Amino acid sequence: MFERVFAEPAPREIWRGRDLLTFVVLAVVWLIVSQFGCLAVYAVLKPIAGWQSSVYDMAQNAIFAVVTQVIYYGPLFLYVYILVALQYRLPFWEGIRWRWPGGRQAGRIFVAGIVLAIGLVIVEAWLPQNKAFPLEKLFASPAAAYTLAVFSVTVAPFMEEIIFRGVFFAFFERMVGIRFALVSTALLFALIHAPEYWGAWSGLALILVVGLACSTARAITKSVVPGVILHVAYNGTLMGLLFIGSHHFRTLPGR
Repeated sequence: MFERVFAEPAPREIWRGRDLLTFVVLAVVWLIVSQFGCLAVYAVLKPIAGWQSSVYDMAQNAIFAVVTQVIYYGPLFLYVYILVALQYRLPFWEGIRWRWPGGRQAGRIFVAGIVLAIGLVIVEAWLPQNKAFPLEKLFASPAAAYTLAVFSVTVAPFMEEIIFRGVFFAFFERMVGIRFALVSTALLFALIHAPEYWGAWSGLALILVVGLACSTARAITKSVVPGVILHVAYNGTLMGLLFIGSHHFRTLPGR
């Protein structure tokens, strides 16, 4: 499915130990600060704006979740850019291994993402059904569903692939080896989605499969782009199937 069209590595290796440690610390600390900060801002603005939902309710509000996630991703992307472009003096896209595979190859990868999504939906139908999980509860209204759908095919694939297949994969491949990078980034990808699928372990297992597919694409092509295309196609197919199955987001699982 994937051709080896990106054999040449970036001119210099980035992501030394201190770089990765700084990134991880930033990611963890900013996760806590951004989440509490957004809730604090909402609490302050709530009586002024006349909002009715409590601060607790915001934890299950899709639009609030997307806004906080975008705010969270901002500094992470900025750190990666500063590290690549300023510290290592590499063209940013080259430094993160962003290499376009060509139209025909991109089309094949996109189709592979659609096939992967449909295949996992079929597999999931045969697995034990889980109780409602946190991500499902976010689909509480058509507006929430549209918001999540747009986020899942734009911001989420781009940032998640940069983080897992751009940052972590490059570091693990350089320090340990490509096999370890492939497996470890897939596991980390599944782990970061665990809160969304808490209690729905079969669904989390399928997320691990998606992570393995994206990491395999990164390993074969030496580029982050195929994983992004695969990720977009996978998420887009799931949102499309939900859109059709819920009568244009009118009958949703979280309602």
